[in-house]
Amino acid sequence: MIGLPQPDGSLRAYEPKRPAPLASVPPDRAPLLSRTVYSAAHVVADPYADVSPDGPAVVDWDATLAFRRHLWAHGLGVAEAMDTAQRGMGLDWAGAAELIRRSAAEAKAVGGRIACGVGTDQLTVPTDLVTVREAYEEQLALVEETGSRAILMASRALAAAAEDPDDYLDTYAHLLRQSAEPVILHWLGPMFDPALEGYWGSSDLDAATETFLQVVAAHPDKIDGVKISLLDAEREIELRRRLPPGVRCYTGDDFHYPELIAGDAKGFSHALLGIFDPLGPLAARAVRVLDTGDTAGFRALLDPTVALSRHLFQPPTRYYKTGVVFLAWLAGHQDHFAMVGGLQSARSLPHLARAYELADGLGLFPDPELAEARMKSLLTVYGVDA
Repeated sequence: MIGLPQPDGSLRAYEPKRPAPLASVPPDRAPLLSRTVYSAAHVVADPYADVSPDGPAVVDWDATLAFRRHLWAHGLGVAEAMDTAQRGMGLDWAGAAELIRRSAAEAKAVGGRIACGVGTDQLTVPTDLVTVREAYEEQLALVEETGSRAILMASRALAAAAEDPDDYLDTYAHLLRQSAEPVILHWLGPMFDPALEGYWGSSDLDAATETFLQVVAAHPDKIDGVKISLLDAEREIELRRRLPPGVRCYTGDDFHYPELIAGDAKGFSHALLGIFDPLGPLAARAVRVLDTGDTAGFRALLDPTVALSRHLFQPPTRYYKTGVVFLAWLAGHQDHFAMVGGLQSARSLPHLARAYELADGLGLFPDPELAEARMKSLLTVYGVDA
């Protein structure tokens, strides 16, 4: 029995359910067939590093790469150096570049699928469009040198420098002409990063969608797919139906992913999701069921996870990383609950307690007793008699 803190300040007695762990799905490196699936992966901080919140991140490389091997072992791809890895929220460009190099080398060693984020986060002050392009080019060159697929991420610097939709059209056209291989184009909404408000030249999502689709239509041979992270299922469905043949839609919707991946008679979404960090083995199991044509079985596995995902990604959504790392600690993927930039403090104790309860109910912990013991240890640190 655990006393879990509630939002009203009370403690509620909770008896861990300890169902048969769904997270203990045996590893299966065989590729997923019906959908291309990437998990955006978190980084593990070095808890012994003497750093300040404003200093550069110090990463535990062994634990960070071990988690990626865990995802690859289940047949999932890894989306590297994305916002789930605290890109721009604790991990600077120097750290991201090292992460990309190390993770790409590990992917080659184990035969894992990898795609890496390309942005402009080496720019820390307002600048002009030429400098934004040069920053993108620097990062694109590094990712391509590793042999990874590039993900062209939304840029805070571009959002600040662009004056109209044409600036976005010109910038992306310039980058896509240079890319050696097709890239994944990422539209990250302001709920994930407020600095991206008005991306594609307008805060009107209908107008922004038209500009985004103009980029895709002009360069379909240079775009493997688009990742949509707007938490708007209907907009994603409408958008994916307008994509040129051969251009995938990767859902980044952590609220509606089961129905978007399952799809309908007119199509479906692939996946590039932060929630598949804690759900990795279960997500892989569900897609393997979908590979057999059993959509109902797929939904039966994945639909119950949505409550946890919506909890982790509740506003302010950008702090979902705290819950993701918390669950990785409870699941035994790392030995501590510390994050780069001190971001472990970004969610309240009642929020974390609810995350534990929901994950326990789903059977996400390979060792439920370990998860319970670690939850109790955290409560003790906060002064709760668990």
